[in-house]
Amino acid sequence: MGIGNSSCFHTTTCLDASTALSPHKSKSNFSTFNPHFKFLFQTHYYPKPTKISTTSRSSSSALSPINTGGRGEEMKTQEEKSTQPMSDLHKIDPELIQRLAYDALVWSSIHGLVVGDKSVPRSGKVPGVGLVHAPIALLPLSFPESHWKQACEVSPIFNELIDRVSLDGEFLQDSLSRVRVCALLSGWNCRTKMVDAFTSRLMDIHSQMLENGKREEIRLGLHRSDYMLDEQTKLLLQIEINTISASFPGLGSLVSELHRSLLNQYKEQLGLDSRRIPRNAAVNGFAEALAKAWEEYSNPRCFPQLCNTYDVATIRKTLAEIDEQGVLQPDGTLLVGDQAIGVIYFRAGYAPTDYPSESEWRARLLMEQSSAIKCPSISYHLAGTKKIQQELAKPNVLERFLENKDDIAKIRKCFAGLWSLDDSDIVKDAIERPEFYVMKPQREGGGNNIYGDDVRKSLLRLQEEGTEENAAYILMQRIFPTIAPTYLMRDGICHKDHAMSELGIYGAYLRNKENVIMNEQCGYLMRTKVSSSNEGGVAAGFAVLDSVYLN
Repeated sequence: MGIGNSSCFHTTTCLDASTALSPHKSKSNFSTFNPHFKFLFQTHYYPKPTKISTTSRSSSSALSPINTGGRGEEMKTQEEKSTQPMSDLHKIDPELIQRLAYDALVWSSIHGLVVGDKSVPRSGKVPGVGLVHAPIALLPLSFPESHWKQACEVSPIFNELIDRVSLDGEFLQDSLSRVRVCALLSGWNCRTKMVDAFTSRLMDIHSQMLENGKREEIRLGLHRSDYMLDEQTKLLLQIEINTISASFPGLGSLVSELHRSLLNQYKEQLGLDSRRIPRNAAVNGFAEALAKAWEEYSNPRCFPQLCNTYDVATIRKTLAEIDEQGVLQPDGTLLVGDQAIGVIYFRAGYAPTDYPSESEWRARLLMEQSSAIKCPSISYHLAGTKKIQQELAKPNVLERFLENKDDIAKIRKCFAGLWSLDDSDIVKDAIERPEFYVMKPQREGGGNNIYGDDVRKSLLRLQEEGTEENAAYILMQRIFPTIAPTYLMRDGICHKDHAMSELGIYGAYLRNKENVIMNEQCGYLMRTKVSSSNEGGVAAGFAVLDSVYLN
């Protein structure tokens, strides 16, 4: 599992399935520990039954992301399923809620559904110190099975789309050219607030790779495509696709199992069928993809060591440590110490704060120049930016990358409204009706978007200043999902609130030249947050982990 270090990533000579694969993508107040570390809980501490506090916040139209995905083939057929819908949370006995909350805490402790509390000084540094249960919903979220199947079906198509976009260097550079030109004109160290200097630095590395004729023969993508179900139109609309450090495959898988356990244990009282919660094998799918990538690398310098499921040795280094210890051999092999690196998994590197000095940028360039498989490569990283998402939504652009008309139609059906700030009519409408838009920068990790009246203020400021800063943003249609009561658990406290959810589908893609080795939808993430919050990051403290109950 990823430790919450803003400049830390995985380098793998092979894959250690127990170390990977639940990176958290946002500034967080906790660090994560491997859910497989069950030995930490040989002596269990059972807390007193949790007290329930109930709030009655009014419904809000605030934006909330909805992530849902998984392996639907393990679900029972419609005839085999119970027709019982999700229970009315208003009617659940408070004493039953207390028992559910207590058992959820015990299950989380036993099965490693825990995170490290950064308020504890030694947390994240000493295994087993400063652990607390992950923020979770007490019961799974009801979600339409038809939309679930839709999200799962388009996952391999999105995987292929990202790969093809990554190979089109001209498209990436042209689409992001205003960001780069503006930054170069203003200089890196002056007026950087006026442009997106971070993205332009990434583009500069990408340009160097294009100029050097470097091509990634083996390409590995571990993605997560996020969706919300719009209440008015009943359309499943994509929020974004994450191509770097896609968060929570490990903990998300555990939450699904927690909810299945609770529904089985309290089947009589709740009247719910645990078979309606899809099996969630996200962590195994990501581990398998990394292992297969290492096998494809086939560099004799990378000697395997026995480590859990796969013959894999893993090391963890910060970007600064890679700059200090990394050496690029004439044949392209990257050495860190005496170890040759076959696969590089980036736990960080998606935010400007991950690059506090030139040392981190040198490390990113060094790794990109190497023959190691990067997850993601610089081109995959850029393919996941908001600007590229907006460009792909334009008429006839998908046809540049996909030939199958049915696939194009399925992808396009998921697109929400996306616009450049060059569109004067849309900008005018957003100023007049800001509640229907979200203003997004080219950033990952949560907490970066602009909502409500701040959209109007930001657009008016950009017009008044007359700078090129608008190149760093896009406008997106605001989606209004269903708001429903739910029970949220954080720091051992369970409370009832009005909430909304976001569905994320994980995808794994591995290609060696023309041979597609893996292209799968491999799990899901459901996140739920209080409706009064615009932002939705779990690690950032806005949301909790949830699972899907198909109806």
